[in-house]
Amino acid sequence: MRVVEIRGSFGLDSLTVTDRPRPEAGPGQVLVKVNAVSLNYRDLLVAKGQYNPKIPLPLIPGSDGVGEIVAVGPGVDDWKVGDRVAGTFFQAWAEGELTDDRARSTLGGDRDGVFAEYVALERGGVVKVPAHLTDEQAATLPCAALTAWNALVTRGKIKAGDSVLVQGTGGVSIFALQFARMMGARVIATSKSDAKLRRVRELGASDGINYQETPKWDEAVRQLTEGRGVDHIVEVGGAGTLERSFKAVRRGGRVSLIGVLAGNAAGVNPTPVLMKGITLQGIFVGSRQMFSEMNRAVAQSGLVPVVDRVFPLEEARQAFAHMESGAHFGKIVLRL
Repeated sequence: MRVVEIRGSFGLDSLTVTDRPRPEAGPGQVLVKVNAVSLNYRDLLVAKGQYNPKIPLPLIPGSDGVGEIVAVGPGVDDWKVGDRVAGTFFQAWAEGELTDDRARSTLGGDRDGVFAEYVALERGGVVKVPAHLTDEQAATLPCAALTAWNALVTRGKIKAGDSVLVQGTGGVSIFALQFARMMGARVIATSKSDAKLRRVRELGASDGINYQETPKWDEAVRQLTEGRGVDHIVEVGGAGTLERSFKAVRRGGRVSLIGVLAGNAAGVNPTPVLMKGITLQGIFVGSRQMFSEMNRAVAQSGLVPVVDRVFPLEEARQAFAHMESGAHFGKIVLRL
């Protein structure tokens, strides 16, 4: 079967389409024929050796894939051949809290990922996907969508009338915009591209801030909220933007730390967290139970993920380069 591997050494030039033996469904597993996969920023970091340089190579990257079950292993009676499923980011996190053992079960990191024609997954490591979505659309859900859902809904307890700030127009931020609007919240978005800001307004954002033209975007956020600040911030910049997020969020508001796109600059002052009573929460995707709950909401609402571009599997290296360029709006997908 065809797979994408990181071979020999880290770097995008090491991404190679090659062949591996087709896996079998072992005890407690299902074998999935993969139809589409999507990229996350984590996959780019893994490929470049910046996520965990100690990961053994070769490695099949990718945590997000959708396909149909073609075989079930011994002891599996809750899935059948023909079921259309997505794999879960954490194969061992079904529900409850994230433990050390569960955290060591990630696809495309701790284990080979889903950038392959067939993958053997745990019976508790797959979920049914919403029927109204194409494979390409459904493949965007396991990591980016669930991260945004966990931040705003599961842990964020968002409600109608709340205000949300999303940073940029990558997968997590666009899903956060869509979920916030689905829940009746107001969304303010930032980007360095006026064209992308026009697109987020089309998706329902009330306001867009060009952070290159307005580097003190936290002040603009407060002006847009009559000096109060927003209720929730989906923080994908990390240390490079965190201090401005502390200024842009209201007293008692919530900042969900998800990414480090703006780098790991030292010297972030935590005093506002104390003085303003801010809840700063780290979000690391979510459990299978959260995934199933999110999919029910997606199905009921008819939400459609935003797919930026679809590449064939053979152009995996070009897809990673497209993500690295930052030109995308929403999710990048590979079709098998």
